[in-house]
Amino acid sequence: MKKVCVTGATGLLGTNVIIKLLQNGYSVIALVRKKSSWLGEENENLKLLEADLSSDLSLLLKEIDLVIHIAAETRQNLISYDEYRKVNYETTVNLFTHAELMNVKKFLFVSTANTLGYGTTTFRGNEQAPQLYPFTHSMYAQTKLEAEEYLLKNRKNTEVIIVHPTFMIGAYDSKPSSGKIIFWAWKKKLVFYPKGGKNFVHVEDAANGVLNAIEKGRNGEKYLLANENLSYKEFFKKINRITHQNPVMIAIPNGLLSFLGLIGEGLRKLKIKTNLSTSNMKALQICNYYSNQKSVNELGLHYQPVDKAIEDAIQYFDQNNK
Repeated sequence: MKKVCVTGATGLLGTNVIIKLLQNGYSVIALVRKKSSWLGEENENLKLLEADLSSDLSLLLKEIDLVIHIAAETRQNLISYDEYRKVNYETTVNLFTHAELMNVKKFLFVSTANTLGYGTTTFRGNEQAPQLYPFTHSMYAQTKLEAEEYLLKNRKNTEVIIVHPTFMIGAYDSKPSSGKIIFWAWKKKLVFYPKGGKNFVHVEDAANGVLNAIEKGRNGEKYLLANENLSYKEFFKKINRITHQNPVMIAIPNGLLSFLGLIGEGLRKLKIKTNLSTSNMKALQICNYYSNQKSVNELGLHYQPVDKAIEDAIQYFDQNNK
């Protein structure tokens, strides 16, 4: 039985990945901040360990076959690059250093699609496309890219595989995190939507992508875990159809979003935390589209419709009174 160490175990993707690992016969050590945060069921092959990812982790990685590093700082309101770098880069370096030291065979790093160049409906972004604005100005995306570059440059005895999920929707989104976008439209009489769009993927498919990358992924390669490219208007219409609602849909002018971004920059200069920034507001105006051909061809992934992801997320929110 292969032994796997997983970080970020209590988040949306981490929970789904661990459930898939256990279903597929892996033995899992999950590094968590609080054991009580685990949302899945107990399992004899799952061990929850409270650990600081910036500490010496070598003893925890003894006899581990592979590491899946999902933990990340994803909040959009932080104002310091170092706040992102400490989690997204420094803990990655620390974990990988100890993985190499303990002769871990594989290190799978979960990054983000936003370290890769996006495209349009005609020419979609892929694994070779260089990062583009506004994500070149996103502290989150930049620190993830910095970690990617370190891993690829410093791999020696441990194989490195990088996966790039797009916007994940599905069950076990407890905070909620990315699932917040569903609440923009769900149970609303008025829905205000940006004019841009993005790629959406069922979190179960992203979790399957992680498992398939473990078995089929090539050392030093990157894999986009992506599915449907949708405008925000199209995505919200799916929510309306699935939840049997008919709200008034109103487009947000790009100029207003840009203005809000400038306000956010002013607040940030005053050291006030805010989700508003020029890069975040610009991201809502572009079509942030990607291709999944490499993951389909090399990892053998089959993607579910985004409608199913929305249904599963809404069912989870309903059952957990979100």
